[in-house]
Amino acid sequence: MIKAFENYEIWFVTGAQLLYGGDAVVAVDGHSSEMVAGMNASGILPVKVVYKGTANSSQEVADVMSAAEADGKCIGVITWMHTFSPAKMWIHGMQKLRKPLLHFHTQYNEEIPWDTMDMDFMNLNQSAHGDREFGHILARMRKNHKTVVGYWKDPKVLAHIAVWQRVAAAWADAQDMRILRFGDQMNNVAVTDGDKVEAEIRFGYHVDYMPFSEVMTYFDKVEDKDVDELVRVYFNEYDHAPELEDKTTEAYRKVWNSAKAELTLRAVLTDKGAKAFTTNFDDLGDVNVNETGRGFDQIPGLASQRLMAEGYGFGAEGDWKSAALCRTVWFMGQGLPKGCSFLEDYTLHFNGEQSAILQAHMLEICPLIADAKPKLEVHHLGIGVRKEQTARLVFTSKTGDGVAATVVDMGGRFRLIVNEVKCIQSKPLPKLPVASALWIPKPNFEVGAGAWIMAGGTHHSCFSYDLTPEYWEDYAEIADIEMLLINDETTIPNFKRDLRINEIYYMLNKALK
Repeated sequence: MIKAFENYEIWFVTGAQLLYGGDAVVAVDGHSSEMVAGMNASGILPVKVVYKGTANSSQEVADVMSAAEADGKCIGVITWMHTFSPAKMWIHGMQKLRKPLLHFHTQYNEEIPWDTMDMDFMNLNQSAHGDREFGHILARMRKNHKTVVGYWKDPKVLAHIAVWQRVAAAWADAQDMRILRFGDQMNNVAVTDGDKVEAEIRFGYHVDYMPFSEVMTYFDKVEDKDVDELVRVYFNEYDHAPELEDKTTEAYRKVWNSAKAELTLRAVLTDKGAKAFTTNFDDLGDVNVNETGRGFDQIPGLASQRLMAEGYGFGAEGDWKSAALCRTVWFMGQGLPKGCSFLEDYTLHFNGEQSAILQAHMLEICPLIADAKPKLEVHHLGIGVRKEQTARLVFTSKTGDGVAATVVDMGGRFRLIVNEVKCIQSKPLPKLPVASALWIPKPNFEVGAGAWIMAGGTHHSCFSYDLTPEYWEDYAEIADIEMLLINDETTIPNFKRDLRINEIYYMLNKALK
């Protein structure tokens, strides 16, 4: 199990019935216990699976599902029908269960014992029968779930369960996610805004505005000695020019100011119990900061970079949907090696088959995706209410395949857009000293970028090297939202068709509800 998920559990419930006698139920229980122990011992599953016994009647199913709903550690339920389990007895339990559900179509024994199999064996080992019965009632009830098919010892099969577990954990994390907005949406931008009430209904997180006057009460409490200590951490952790440590220079003062901004934001987020935040470079506190020393002298880019690396979600220019999704991406990927970040489409690079999109931002790119140790630098930033020098971490990203995702509000529903991308080697930007990535959207630049735009995708995205489309398929299933995937198989005619079909489907689905 991964330590990051040690406070979570996935419950395993086995379907059976009393038709075949008590001895059969005892055998089912023994097999199930052995299977759960083996799954946990595999080293593949990040979240502990807890066996909760057999369910042999409608009341037993309802009781265990009610208990799963009430238990704070339980983040999802795996069901498996060892014998034939009449699915009408699962109706009331499935009505009670709102947490993520995985239906595991497997079997205790790997192969058919041709020479010894008799009717007792057949009656006991009826997953081929029972799981179809259970699958029917899930389909009849339109119950969102994931189905995993295969032998329970197969690592490839367990890997699919592991993906779902990570998504279920991130979903649980989102149910009390508070997002603080330091400033509002920027400059009438539409795509980064959305319905915050519907977002809380659909995803669970709560979006709050926090005026900078309140932020400044935390700023005033930050002690100089703590700022000095954090500056020393910066110099120890990041490459930097030696002269940056000269306390008599403006550059050192800018690093020091950035450290105070980080301590301020960290105190706010901790005190408010927030997991994500947004900033706005037109709202930074006292407009006379250079005279009063009270406020951020520039957008807190370095603070945002470091807080993202610790797991706080971030969205620029008030983009609260990206901030929430950024946290979810990080949470899903805990323990995985390559990293994730908030990114923004910056500018285009036309180069035939290598045509690509430069991904960057003014300052706020997470160092988890850096291809080498980031460099701490101080440069002028001529945008927003402050046009000042400020500190930031500068680097280029790793190369390799990854996935970019965004959520947009379509007016009657949320749409998740996912694009597989290939990060290629970027180059330093001496006149634009920021962190950056360079990627080719799949299947190629023209189709990938065109499909993203047709779908209404944002210029912001949440990117991961570690996650795959399967994570997002599970996420969309749990959230019950639309998902569009752009990958090597995408063509523009088919994508347009999918957009039109989806529009009809969701209009009819809404009308039927």
